[in-house]
Amino acid sequence: MTEGPLLGRSVRFAGDGAVEILDRRVYPFEVRWVRCATSEDVAVAIERMVTQSSGPLYATTAGMVLAAREARTEPPGAAAERLRAAGARLVATRPTNNHIRDAVRAILDATVDGPLPDASGAELAEAVQAAASAHDAAYRARSAALGRHAAGLLEDGARVLTHCWADAYLIATVEAAREAGKALEFVCTETRPYLQGARLTAATLVEMGHRPTLITDGMVAAALADRLADVALVAADRVTLDGHVINKVGTLGVALAAREFGVPFYALVQAPDPLAPTAADVVIEHRDGEEVLHVLGARTAAEGVTGYYPAFDTTPPRLVTRIVTERGVYRPEDVKVPVDVKEAV
Repeated sequence: MTEGPLLGRSVRFAGDGAVEILDRRVYPFEVRWVRCATSEDVAVAIERMVTQSSGPLYATTAGMVLAAREARTEPPGAAAERLRAAGARLVATRPTNNHIRDAVRAILDATVDGPLPDASGAELAEAVQAAASAHDAAYRARSAALGRHAAGLLEDGARVLTHCWADAYLIATVEAAREAGKALEFVCTETRPYLQGARLTAATLVEMGHRPTLITDGMVAAALADRLADVALVAADRVTLDGHVINKVGTLGVALAAREFGVPFYALVQAPDPLAPTAADVVIEHRDGEEVLHVLGARTAAEGVTGYYPAFDTTPPRLVTRIVTERGVYRPEDVKVPVDVKEAV
């Protein structure tokens, strides 16, 4: 049985207990692992875009394990506070995607904010390890369920336009389509400024046996006008209870072009965020504009040019054909109906 694409296994523990994170900034040209000896190292790696999409979830659970180990010699109350502080630091790294927030909350609820408020440092380290493993496994199971629902929307032979890197959701969808005997084709946007679509999505699809077509971000409308794709399929970093889709900047442009040319636009998310009733409740991360002025480490703009980089944009429900969750496929206006707040948080 195959282990699946490498990007689905991008966070691991080294033999000495340190965390190693696959550096997605240089993949696939180089397979380089960034070593993180402390929870702070993990936080810095997330901030610096060593890992993105689902990667920060696995990095966060691993970072919490490191934090618990760092508190092993602390008395119970101090160990708990140290773990909470590490969790707060991790949550602050990327504010738009709620994977990090939910991973930290799940681990704290299973330990110091739940049944183990007075655990010793040693007990806490063991309990956090178990909670982290459980959260990772649950995320993979929910992604697999989501993938089966998404694959059900795709016809055999469908040409699928992707944007950025949908990570576990895309991998699960491709695997489910294959199991259903469906042959798919893919068109990937390159996704500036880190080129995740070109380096991560396209490379993973090749690894899974596909031969995707790559287009620049500015070609989406032209590609859909030329009928290069039958459906647009994107992940969502967050979906609000009223059906807004927050995802990598450029997603809104894909949705607008899809609507203009009659192409269904599907967004993948395990569940809408019960803490975000509307788009106004989501913080949109703005990264340093300098990142826009460089590609793969090389400056592409003249000196004196200023960059602007909202890392995400918001697609309104009227442009979304369906939202695919772990529980099924919903119209944007219905997506909040199946949410169980306790499960989603």
